[in-house]
Order: sequence, then C-alpha cells, then structure tokens
Amino acid sequence: MKFFIDTANLAQIKEAQDLGVLDGVTTNPSLMAKEGIKGQQNILKHYVDICNLVTGDVSAEVIATDYDGMVSEGEVLAALHPRIVVKIPMIKDGIKAIKYFTEKGIKTNCTLVFSAGQALLAAKAGATYMSPFIGRLDDVSTDGLKLIEDIRIIYDNYGYETEILAASVRHPMHIIECAKIGADVATCPLSAILALLKHPLTDSGLAQFLADAKK
Repeated sequence: MKFFIDTANLAQIKEAQDLGVLDGVTTNPSLMAKEGIKGQQNILKHYVDICNLVTGDVSAEVIATDYDGMVSEGEVLAALHPRIVVKIPMIKDGIKAIKYFTEKGIKTNCTLVFSAGQALLAAKAGATYMSPFIGRLDDVSTDGLKLIEDIRIIYDNYGYETEILAASVRHPMHIIECAKIGADVATCPLSAILALLKHPLTDSGLAQFLADAKK
C-alpha cells in the first residue's frame, strides 16, 4: 500500500520523505489556509515547492465547481509540475472534467467520495485516484472501511485501474485496516504514520538490550 501525507506543511512533508516510506502528498484549500498560504500565486508556488520535496504524486485541488472552471484551473495546475494530480470533486461537472483530463493524459484524484456508486462513476470516467473519506463517514455513524471493501470488490470485478485512495484517515488502525481490505493508498497526517512505529514491547525490548549491552 502507498503512503501519502495529507498536509501542506513543508517540514512535515520533508520529515515523511526522509523517513523513506512516502509515496505522495494530498492537499486541499483548507490545508493551505492552515499553513497561512494565501493568494493564487502563493498557492501555486507552494504546490511547486511540495513537488520539489517529494518523488511521488501531489494532489492539487481545483476551487471551481463548474465544468469550464474546473478544466481551466486543472490545466493551470497540471502545467505546474509533472507530479501534479488534479483533484476534482465528486459532482456531475466533476465527472465530466475527469473524463476530459483522462483523455488529455492528465492524472486526476476524484475527491469527496462517500458511496460505492460515486466510486463507480469515478472509475468509469478514468480517474487515476478515487478518495473515499472514511473518517468523515465514521463521524456520522457509517462504516467507512466497509465502503472501501465494497469499492474493492466492484473495481476487481471489472478490472478498473483507478486506485482507491483512503482519505480522512485519522489513526494508525485506520491505516492497518485499509491495508488489510485492499486500499491502494492511505493518505493521512504525519502523526498517524509515525504512530505505526510505536509498540510498548519494542520500547521495553530495546531498553533491555541496551541495559544488557552496558553490562
């Protein structure tokens, strides 16, 4: 399974990249605002800065919600760097835009997916990635992991190449469960990735080894 980091923080992206397990980055307007990145030119420059830090795909989200606007914004984003993936919302015009970009050979990430039907449409339009938001489904007492299981079955049934990019991943067990049920990618905060390193028996075992080494 690929690991993407969900942030616009350059220091966190570099730390994840230096760890040696990072496969890409996802960002959105909210994450940009959190880092104080304002103004179109500053946002575009920040995307390029992220691309220059990593070796994998970087999802950059359009703001427009109409077809022409998404196509116009997406072409600008795609031209920034070869690693850019145009992030498109799961709406009617979004599906049309994904189809347009697919035919142009531009990678896309269909975001804000909350049902298997939406995931099926994204795959038929040719999306490179499709992002079900499992944490947000959990927030409304719906099983986000079950959605990924259903999408995995559908995609495998018909050989769709769209990758399941589990989003809104909150903690390390989300990552483990996503890996078990066949998500292609998990995008999550750095804290969730680093939490995979931790186990009390590792800590106690290392402490014992070091204590024995001093004897």
